[in-house]
Amino acid sequence: MEYIPAKSIVNRAKDPGWFGAIYNMNIYRGCCHGCIYCDSRSDCYHNTDFDRVKAKADALRIIRDDLARRAKRGVVATGAMSDPYNPCEAELLLTRNALTLLEAYRFGTAIATKSDLILRDIDILSSIRQTMPAICKITITTCDDELAARIEPRAPSPTRRLAAVEGLSRAGLFTGILMMPILPFLEDNPGNIRDIVARAAGAGARFIYPAMGMTCRAGQREHFYRELEVAFPGQGLAERYQKRYGTRYYCTSPRARALWEVFQEECDRLGLLYSMKEIVAASWQGCESGQLSLF
Repeated sequence: MEYIPAKSIVNRAKDPGWFGAIYNMNIYRGCCHGCIYCDSRSDCYHNTDFDRVKAKADALRIIRDDLARRAKRGVVATGAMSDPYNPCEAELLLTRNALTLLEAYRFGTAIATKSDLILRDIDILSSIRQTMPAICKITITTCDDELAARIEPRAPSPTRRLAAVEGLSRAGLFTGILMMPILPFLEDNPGNIRDIVARAAGAGARFIYPAMGMTCRAGQREHFYRELEVAFPGQGLAERYQKRYGTRYYCTSPRARALWEVFQEECDRLGLLYSMKEIVAASWQGCESGQLSLF
């Protein structure tokens, strides 16, 4: 493992409305899941060796000092730039020990991951949940293991991720799915949306938060087009993206409106939350601190 220097790790969030998190925490840099669409490959993040995971040196001391300096307690998000449960976490335990620090300093957490390794930390997450939100967000954009193996080649399969949702939900943790990105021309069909919603509900998910499209900017875009040709040879998918979206940052599915209608109808029918405001409010239910202290 290569270690890189860091001055601070728990930093103010740019968008405090995102799952109610007022801080962000990224212990690792880079990711080895190999998702062909990952926004974190974009040139603006200056990470030219993205597929090689690095850890921040002396991370736990820095996190402890960051938390001690924070006058306002709140939810700390992790997983925005690098999956906190990359395979190396199984041995390094940096995410697990960071969660222990959040618990000790009475902070909540909102975790985004594609890994079922999160099940290992149910004990700490359940303890955090006693006083603050512990939001578990599992990314699933298709339930088709074969398709996922092409677009997310080294990530745990959707089948394993759904099993993680079930395990977390059974433990009483506030768990749901990040249904993003829904890739145009590959995943943007009503059958895929219905399948995800139905299987999420069956696994005990409380919410699904979607994006009917993907981001695509310099660095990320070129990698995505190259990998499309490798994963789906002879289908001309890269050309279709280029013709429709050019150099746009956000590539909305041409079926977005119809897909939203299907998505909302299925979520309403099965009782799944999908409004950010409602998700955040529900995440505070049962916490000793109470939602009034946040708002």
